[in-house]
Amino acid sequence: MTLAPAADTAFNIRRINTDDDAAMAVIIRTVMSEFGAIGAGYSINDPEVDFISRAYAQPRCAYFVLERNGAVVGGSGIAPLAGGDLQTCELRKMYFLPQARGLGAGSAMIRRCLDAARGQGYRRCYLETLSSMSGASRLYERSGFTPVASPLGETGHSSCDRWYLLQFG
Repeated sequence: MTLAPAADTAFNIRRINTDDDAAMAVIIRTVMSEFGAIGAGYSINDPEVDFISRAYAQPRCAYFVLERNGAVVGGSGIAPLAGGDLQTCELRKMYFLPQARGLGAGSAMIRRCLDAARGQGYRRCYLETLSSMSGASRLYERSGFTPVASPLGETGHSSCDRWYLLQFG
């Protein structure tokens, strides 16, 4: 017998559209502030924060939002790693509000992003995070990402202090 998820734990992952931009900007700013990541060298300052759908409509990019009870409560995407090789993408802008955490949505979102990456011909996925985001680090490691000693590419996120890479090709 298959049980349907309870309404309070159900979620949906779908491609972003322009109507989601404002919600994602608020989510990114809220989560980054929650972890004290508000100064120079953090992704909260990236110009794409206010127009995520447009930024990820570029070639070899994809961005997905997480909906719960009809509201956007998180998102994540993939894009070419700035300053990297053509076979390496970056898992970017993965932020969930507290009510979206602990539901299995993070694992589902990573799978969705990695499926998109494979479909775009990538063979590796890189990501950057903060040691203060320990729950995220555990999620990345459970998803097969392994720590690397120093940053890759030229993301401009000099305040990040943890870096991960996943080989899948």
